[in-house]
Amino acid sequence: MASIKTREMLMEKARQLFAKSGFENTTMNDIAEASQKGRRTLYTYFKNKKEIYDAVIESELENMYKRLQSSVRKEHTATDKLMLFFVTRLEIVKEVVTRNGTLRGDFFRDIFRVENVRKTFDKQEIDLLKMILDEGVEADEFEVLDTTRTARILHFALKGLEVPYIRGVMSQDPVDAIDRNTVANLIFKGITKK
Repeated sequence: MASIKTREMLMEKARQLFAKSGFENTTMNDIAEASQKGRRTLYTYFKNKKEIYDAVIESELENMYKRLQSSVRKEHTATDKLMLFFVTRLEIVKEVVTRNGTLRGDFFRDIFRVENVRKTFDKQEIDLLKMILDEGVEADEFEVLDTTRTARILHFALKGLEVPYIRGVMSQDPVDAIDRNTVANLIFKGITKK
C-alpha cells in the first residue's frame, strides 16, 4: 500500500511540474526534488521521464472514465444519460486542461504520444456510449440500427471537438460562444425538424 501511495505522489508531483514547466523543461531530478525523494526512489517506479509522463496522462484518463461511468450509472432515461454524458465529457475536458496548464501545450505538440496512451480510454468510452445506445433501443427511445458503429461515430465526434474546445476557439467571443449544452444538443438532436 505504501508503494502505491509513493507512486501516486510521484505522479502528482510530476503532473504539477509538467503543468507548470512542460514535459521538455522538466527533468527527472526536478521530479525527485519536488517529491522530496531521491532519484533512486523515482527510478524504482519509473524508467524514464516518458514513462512517468505516460502514467500521468493515463491517470487523467482513468479519472475522466470514472466520472463518465458515474454519470451513466444515474437513474435516468437513456436520452437523459446520453445528454449528461456529452455535457459531462466536455466539462471534464475543460477541467483537466485548466488544471494542467503547460501540459496542454505538450498535448498539442505531441498528439501522437497522447493518442497512444489514450487507446484504452477510447475503447472504454465507446463501450459506455454503446451501453447507453443499447439501453435506449431496448426502451424504444432510440432508433439505431447498429449501436456499435453509432457509438464509435459519437466517440469520434466528441473527440473531434476536443481541440477547438481546449483551445477556446468555441468560446472566445461572448456573442458567438458555444457552450457545452449547445454542443450536446447539436450532436444528440441534430438539426432536423421532428
